Amino acid sequence: MKKAIVFISTAISLSACQNVLQNKDKPKDILAVNCDSSVKASDDFFDYAEGGWLKKNSIPPDQTMWGIGQLVQAELYERLKKINEEAEKKQTKSGIDQQIGDFWHSGMDTVSIEKQGIDPLKSELQQISNAKSLNEILSLVAHLHNIGVEVFYSGGVSQDAKNSDQMAFSLYQGGLGLPNRDYYFNTDERTVKIRNAYPNYIETILKNSGYDSIRSIQAAEAILKLETKLAKASRTLEALRDPYANYNKMAIANLKNISPTIDWIQQLQQLGVSHVDSVIVGQPEFYKQLDLILHEEPMDVVKDYLHFHLVRNYAAYLSSPFVNANFNFYSKLIRGAEAQKPRWKRVLDVEESAMGEALGQLFAKEYFNATAKKRYEDIVENVRNAYKMRMEKLDWMTDTTKQKALHKLAAIKKKVGYPDKWKDFSSLKIDRQSFAANMMRANLWWNNYEMNKLGKPVDREEWDMTPQTYNAYYNPSNNEIVLPAGIFTVPGYRDEQLDDALVYGYAAASTIGHEITHGFDDEGRQFDENGNLKNWWTKKDEDEFNKRAQVLVNQFNNMIAVDTLHIRGKQTLGENLADLGGILIGLDAFKQTESFKKNETISGFSPLQRFFLGYALGWMYNIRKEELATRILTDVHAPAKFRVNGPMPNVPEFYDAFHVKNGDKMYLPDTLRVRLW
Repeated sequence: MKKAIVFISTAISLSACQNVLQNKDKPKDILAVNCDSSVKASDDFFDYAEGGWLKKNSIPPDQTMWGIGQLVQAELYERLKKINEEAEKKQTKSGIDQQIGDFWHSGMDTVSIEKQGIDPLKSELQQISNAKSLNEILSLVAHLHNIGVEVFYSGGVSQDAKNSDQMAFSLYQGGLGLPNRDYYFNTDERTVKIRNAYPNYIETILKNSGYDSIRSIQAAEAILKLETKLAKASRTLEALRDPYANYNKMAIANLKNISPTIDWIQQLQQLGVSHVDSVIVGQPEFYKQLDLILHEEPMDVVKDYLHFHLVRNYAAYLSSPFVNANFNFYSKLIRGAEAQKPRWKRVLDVEESAMGEALGQLFAKEYFNATAKKRYEDIVENVRNAYKMRMEKLDWMTDTTKQKALHKLAAIKKKVGYPDKWKDFSSLKIDRQSFAANMMRANLWWNNYEMNKLGKPVDREEWDMTPQTYNAYYNPSNNEIVLPAGIFTVPGYRDEQLDDALVYGYAAASTIGHEITHGFDDEGRQFDENGNLKNWWTKKDEDEFNKRAQVLVNQFNNMIAVDTLHIRGKQTLGENLADLGGILIGLDAFKQTESFKKNETISGFSPLQRFFLGYALGWMYNIRKEELATRILTDVHAPAKFRVNGPMPNVPEFYDAFHVKNGDKMYLPDTLRVRLW
């Protein structure tokens, strides 16, 4: 594109925010409606692109953030609600309709839920109370894990990072009631307030489930001390991003060397682990501390800890005193929500975790047609080809590494819309009697489902998200990108109403290109084309990658997200690299389209400008301060605003599109820009 044309389209864009399409046959142009012409794109592109919407849309009381994801989810909720209500009316005796209808009924039957109170957990609570020995305690620990309550540690089945054709069982740090280890030690005012409120929350849960006031106070204090010991031995979020440091394969017989108090052969057997003679231990030092706790802590404290975590994990499915206590601490205090979601939406959220793919079969059939699936499958290939051409031109990477990178890129498997093969939920018993009991059986079903993968070939066709999910992922062990139908939704618009520039920014850059780039970010690049943790880089290329990535780390370290909290550049590096890479290769792919080449304006915006505005649309969010602060401590993603303003100064075409010059706030000197992909 000639520079003169860019300047002309930039001049037009100064008033473009007000030139909204009024054609009666089309909805208003979402990009024009959202933008705020009182803000210079070259000073704050996020506020320019989304400020018009942000000013008109406050965060609802039942939300901690509000934006594009929630708008999409609102549409998805209505569609899923319709599916559930129709299934409930059918009252069939078997099949997916029966499971969905009965689950929905059990979750919406508040009369029965309030009447039952803590009763759905009585059997498990009684077993905890009756335990007389450490062996009985450890047996209960395994049982709680099987029903979704990860006390003392975390464990699960996944592909072996160094042998992706094999499924392995991994043991990780866990067992905390606060979001992560930093909440037990950070000294900023907000975190201290949360930590000080935690014992009161524990007391409330214990009192609601039968403890007297004095015992609940004493138990809460002891539980916090126990968890603080676990937290002290836990690694930071940044440290957990090193796949080599968190891969320690051990023979099951040798686990006694790090934790002799636990009979691991029996523990793993009760968890359902079979057909393997070794496990992967993520953080061995954590298990040494766990061993001390189990050896030294009084039996009553351990039982109180198990009791609390069982009830805490099932609180959302119990009567209102438990639901309210859970909401007040986790959602209101920690994340800033002012009110709970309507019950029907909460039931749909729970159903998603219980048997979302069963629901997805009905959803995909109704709401994602073959034309849409084909459009996005083609875009994936366009983005892949753009990345290939960009890789081939890299001047910092040696040919040895470059050829392996190109081979890995070509091998990335794409999964778009919905699975070709669905999970079989026929053995999952769902009835109308108890919401909590349905969830307990669902958790047990999932545990058995995962454990049954051990000793069997890896199913590389399986999906780990449902079609109705507004999200996507890259799986390094499968070297695949998974793009559910829900992620392509623009609220209020049919797919055929969206111009290519918007779609390439919204989907090709922020989702497809983003996920493909994860295969080559600071973690993903350490896996080969077959999904194995294996160093295929020359030392020279590895050093050059790290040097260039550090520039992005430094940029984000200097950004203040809320109050005095800076974004953690290393913690968020993988996502920041994927955002920047997604923009670059998404744009390269868009440049090959006829829409880009015609250079026709829509609502006064050039195709190039609409591409960047389309990308920003994917991060249109208002977020509460509490939620921002929580995410800084717990999330590997930067906050939404910084996912727009952060990468843009590193994209040369952004300067052309919005005439960014020295002195503008979005301007970065050429020497300080990231040059990686």
